[in-house]
Amino acid sequence: MCGIVGYIGEKPGKEIILRGLEALEYRGYDSAGIALVDGSDSHVYKQVGRVSGLQKDVENQTVDASLAIGHTRWATHGGVTIANAHPQTNNAKSIFVVHNGIIENFAEIREKLQAAGYHFDSETDTEVVPNLIDYYLKQLPSFNEAFEASLRDIRGAYSIVAISTAQPDTLFAARLSSPLVIGVGENENFLASDPSAIMEHTKKVIYLEDFDIAVITRSNVSVRNLQKDKQAEPKVELIDYENEEALLGDYPNFMLKEIYETPAAIRSATLGRAVVDQNIVKLGGLENVLGQLKYIDRIVIVAMGGSYYSGLAGEYMIEELAGIPVEVQLASEFNYRNEPFSRSTALLAISQSGETADTIAALKKVENYGVLRLGIVNTVGSTIARMTDAGVYCHVGPEKAVASTKATVVQVVVLLLIALHLNDGRSKRFKPLVEELNALPEKAQAILDQAETIKAAAEKYAHYRDFLFIGRHNGFPAALEGALKLKEISYMHAEGYAAGEMKHGPLAMIDENFPTFAIATDSPLLEKTYSNIQEIRARKGPIIAIATEGNETIKDICNDVIYIPATAPETQPILQVIAMQLFAYYVATARGHDVDRPRNLAKSVTVE
Repeated sequence: MCGIVGYIGEKPGKEIILRGLEALEYRGYDSAGIALVDGSDSHVYKQVGRVSGLQKDVENQTVDASLAIGHTRWATHGGVTIANAHPQTNNAKSIFVVHNGIIENFAEIREKLQAAGYHFDSETDTEVVPNLIDYYLKQLPSFNEAFEASLRDIRGAYSIVAISTAQPDTLFAARLSSPLVIGVGENENFLASDPSAIMEHTKKVIYLEDFDIAVITRSNVSVRNLQKDKQAEPKVELIDYENEEALLGDYPNFMLKEIYETPAAIRSATLGRAVVDQNIVKLGGLENVLGQLKYIDRIVIVAMGGSYYSGLAGEYMIEELAGIPVEVQLASEFNYRNEPFSRSTALLAISQSGETADTIAALKKVENYGVLRLGIVNTVGSTIARMTDAGVYCHVGPEKAVASTKATVVQVVVLLLIALHLNDGRSKRFKPLVEELNALPEKAQAILDQAETIKAAAEKYAHYRDFLFIGRHNGFPAALEGALKLKEISYMHAEGYAAGEMKHGPLAMIDENFPTFAIATDSPLLEKTYSNIQEIRARKGPIIAIATEGNETIKDICNDVIYIPATAPETQPILQVIAMQLFAYYVATARGHDVDRPRNLAKSVTVE
């Protein structure tokens, strides 16, 4: 969601901050701003809209400040205005703050400060922070102590970065339930909410933990944990991917680039894990909990958005291949349920970014239950990766389009790997599935090779307002993902349903203006899906279907067909989703939308 960048060093900070904000544009935002401090001199620039507008605002400013912070805002408290954009300042315009998250008790703090004579110029919760620091600075001997006292008053989730003309050589930062990373350089240091904002400058990073407070100069990083009331020992880690991986190259946008990277992403996720010649599945990330896994008799998967739908697909795989009962819950709902949870239950959290607020909260909920906590994430060093006892990385590289594509696909691949790992070769399906996993990249590429056919179909349906997606068995989660992708980037009303539910409500919506996307690949349930298609056809509903290559029958009952290669039943959702992602992409571009930055959405949802 919102993005933070900070710099202290020997170079002019303006360009470093602006380039960092550009790198964070994929997260989704509606305004941007920058604060520059050069001794007692300070400058704040803010704009509604893209970072490019902010760049135009500051390009002719000759400010050589080596202390700077910047922010991209996704509106929560207050509308999209320049006054509400960050950085926010105190009344004296001497303290500058950027903030991700939500301050739950901001109204209470605001009233306290107003009673003390402070006034407020924005509708944001963030504006209370610089004024609260100012309030305590009048009572305490140092900025650091005032910063810490302010944090003790604040309730909620936050990553906060503050700078001041009173201490023009220092960045102050704090984290609670919202990511913040320090980049370590030579006579310079960086701050960001996402490593992608600073990885062109340094690969050495320190991930702040909850309740950490960091005091950062150009030559030193000091971290103290507020909850434990003691100094922390910062651990410097290396970012493990190259900046070039996050560049656009010859593609028109990141979404198409990332769809086309899917075959390579599948190969990367299975390489060295699904070993055909040895007929094994080896997951190094689970090796240290193998003993515990033997006693697991229930798995609860928690996730949000597309990761939740990946979890639903994984439910079929784990139950059918490993024989372990699985529940899949939206993390936002799991957090407020009071349910029995035995120590033989494992919690499996899925998140592309590893920073999804609700999923992190789910892990925190069970941290004292004594249960095994597992993770599937893409981002190395993310909060979920550090919180869990063990897990499996997706290894798909950076994903910058807001709508997830290759990461969603590979989450399902990883869930299949976990199901096979838990099966441990006991099923007759084991060897064929290990072989099929190794064949998947080529089959995924075969779908991408049909791009022009899929594009033609998408353009035919791009003028409709509504869409229904239906599937059976593990095609149902794929239908949910197909509907989500279409609504995310085309702004069409789209719903995913289990095909067997048609007579229980959805059929009432069908007419000649309400098309259906039917998942009808080869399976024992295909004839039942044909019956659903006939029900829709009888009500004049247009139908586009995904079918297995060689199925000529389906052409007689559908208006359009997208074919995918024959594959194992367990891997069908993987190929189905790739085809539907490409379909959604071409619908959205036909409607003239920005597919990388759909309105009102953010890449990483770091607040509830």
